[in-house]
Formats: sequence, structure tokens, C-alpha cells
Amino acid sequence: MMPQPHPKRVCSHCDGFAVVHVTTGNTTTDGKRRTLPANCPACKGTGNRAHLVRSAEVSA
Repeated sequence: MMPQPHPKRVCSHCDGFAVVHVTTGNTTTDGKRRTLPANCPACKGTGNRAHLVRSAEVSA
């Protein structure tokens, strides 16, 4: 039997969607919407829980 890879630890706050783009309501001169990126504050934009575990170990 082949060893199974560990499942990816997805951030529970953003469910793996770590960076989203929020529209500003404005458009550019060619008609495209202006957007701003927003990172998940819990995982800092990584999308996984590995960052959360490391930050807990550092603060302990």
C-alpha cells in the first residue's frame, strides 16, 4: 500500500481563499474595474494553517 500524502491544512478563517480583490467602485479609462487586494488576517495570505501553528509556537 502506498503512503498517502497528508491533507493540506486549509485556514479555517478563509477556507483557502487567502487573497480576495475588492472593487473600489471606480473604473479605469478603458472600462475595467479598479480593485484592491485584501489578505486574510489570520493566515496572512498563505491560505493554510501552517502559518497559524508557527505563530502560536513563537508566542508561547
